[in-house]
Amino acid sequence: MERIKILSTVHLTHDVLGITAEKPAGITYTPGQAADISIGKQGWEQEMRAFTFTSLPDDDHIAFTIKTYPARHGVTGQLLSLTEGDELIIHDIFGDIAYKGEGIFIAGGAGVTPFIAILKQLEKENRIGNNKLIFANKTKADIILEDWFSRLLGDNFINVLSDEENADFRHGYISADLIKQYMDGHLEHVYLCGPDPMMQAVEQQLSSLGITGGAIVKETF
Repeated sequence: MERIKILSTVHLTHDVLGITAEKPAGITYTPGQAADISIGKQGWEQEMRAFTFTSLPDDDHIAFTIKTYPARHGVTGQLLSLTEGDELIIHDIFGDIAYKGEGIFIAGGAGVTPFIAILKQLEKENRIGNNKLIFANKTKADIILEDWFSRLLGDNFINVLSDEENADFRHGYISADLIKQYMDGHLEHVYLCGPDPMMQAVEQQLSSLGITGGAIVKETF
């Protein structure tokens, strides 16, 4: 457990907050991992939530990209009130999502956060290759880092919107046909992260394509 000071906060979408903080000495993590975080305020020190690192391990700071739910009056609502100099508390670091080779990243909403760090690392190493991201959201306004993903992946950035008709994006939900369309012989892995119902639905779609078991890299709790 270690207390760190916030360096900056920025609103990335209408409900997603980017937080940059001091990097604790000796901290180690791999792109895709998360940490249990609490707030260094009385009454909140033991209220932990898991947030994914969206900084790289060798950065001189740490960063998180967090979807906030102010109506719940919980930890993420409190995060919205924090500013430079306020404290976070880092507890355990964990996570099973790690890069194993080229594949399709499938994310729902804030489930994209483990993939941000992985793709940043691949960009740094000039190894983006033929990796693809299928990103499911309710509306265009919900898409996290849309410009960055577009620049990084080009046509390999595929957006699916469930609640909004937009000529530039697919409408509906992630289907087996959509996944199959973007599979090819070079893509051996599927990386999956999102809300549980979305993940269960996508795993059923993957199973119908014969993609199961070790070919799917996902978070397990």
